[in-house]
Amino acid sequence: MKKIYILFLTLISVQQLFAQKTPLNASVSKKADAIEQKVITWRRDFHQHPELGNSETRTAGIVAKHLESLGIKVTTGVAKTGVVGILKGGKPGPVVALRADMDGLPVTERVDIPFASKVKTQYNGQEVGVMHACGHDSHVAILMGVAEVLASMQKDIAGTVKFIFQPAEEGVSPGEEGGAALMIKEGVLENPKVDVIFGLHINSQTEAGDVTYRPGGTMAAVNDMKITVTGRQAHGAYPWSSIDPVVISAQIVNNLQTIVSRNLNVTENPGVVTIGAINGGVRSNIIPEKVEMLGTVRNFSKEDEAMFIDRIKTIATKTAEAGGGKAEVKIPYSNHYPVTFNNIALTEKILPSMQATAGAAHVKLKPPVTGAEDFSFFQEKVPGLFVFLGGMPKGKDPLKAASHHTPDFYLDESGFVLGVKLLSNLTLDYMAMKKN
Repeated sequence: MKKIYILFLTLISVQQLFAQKTPLNASVSKKADAIEQKVITWRRDFHQHPELGNSETRTAGIVAKHLESLGIKVTTGVAKTGVVGILKGGKPGPVVALRADMDGLPVTERVDIPFASKVKTQYNGQEVGVMHACGHDSHVAILMGVAEVLASMQKDIAGTVKFIFQPAEEGVSPGEEGGAALMIKEGVLENPKVDVIFGLHINSQTEAGDVTYRPGGTMAAVNDMKITVTGRQAHGAYPWSSIDPVVISAQIVNNLQTIVSRNLNVTENPGVVTIGAINGGVRSNIIPEKVEMLGTVRNFSKEDEAMFIDRIKTIATKTAEAGGGKAEVKIPYSNHYPVTFNNIALTEKILPSMQATAGAAHVKLKPPVTGAEDFSFFQEKVPGLFVFLGGMPKGKDPLKAASHHTPDFYLDESGFVLGVKLLSNLTLDYMAMKKN
């Protein structure tokens, strides 16, 4: 009983420590405010020069040069274009990793800003625009700011900080490797061994100045899929001579929606099945021989994930058979991310640090997010916390703010400085917690 009481008092004392700003936290706030415009300038530069996954050479070069200028030990070329910096504090303590993703998306920008992207490239055989339509440019700039703040406090840091600038979070083409999984494979969590990892994601539909979080399952596991339906080609005027893969594909798309409505226990976890691309045929009066569909599947438990995969395969193949054709299902096709799972004990203990940094009224619990993040691979190896940073202009209706991965995606840059303060304080406060 005595041991439990002592443990309880210790937990209270740690929470009280985080609930008020320490001298180091005050220093973080002052230093972050001083470089706010620098962070915004970095972000605008990255926004104007976006690069797709595994091609972030310009971005990586700027990051590496900045870290080196701060006296941070730098390794480049990790997982193709990744950059890792190691800052050893003046005092012993744990190793805290901080991660930012660097890649843009094949989206043509439509936002009228002076630093809008005009970049174009080839993607999946098509010419497309390239845009930071998910805010990774802000993540890179924020972590560069954190590196500058913490490097200036090196002698006071009780531990080691590992800065991970990661390529290809948005996934890679079939047959390629990349992202967090490849960084882990190449040893990013070793030498020195990481004890805990923190990450954040800007959100265009959350007000600037707010931070949202969720313990446990926060973002969904994702599997992408490819369904190939094969039939028999015929003239469009004589459909009875065909086995029409277009009609079969339409039936498959509709039938897949019954997994969520009839097989998933929606009172426990959400789930999503989406077909995002259908390709088949070359002209109006030819029924094609083959149709290909690409889609995504989202779940919050391994059990639901297994059930969805089994049902997708059954529905696709049996629906095709009923129409006289065949369906081949590849799932995952090229990408699979586990559930982004915030360590519950870590989240509870570090919550006061978030509240002291942003203000308790601005730190809010959020529902599960059906988007996915390969930060989840890091969390499978070490305790991790992934939070969301507001990037929407104050007072704007979230339903009218452009969502991520769209041409009109827009961020209020006033929220970036809070990101610098948050990651810096999470690092220092975790080190203080371990010391105490």
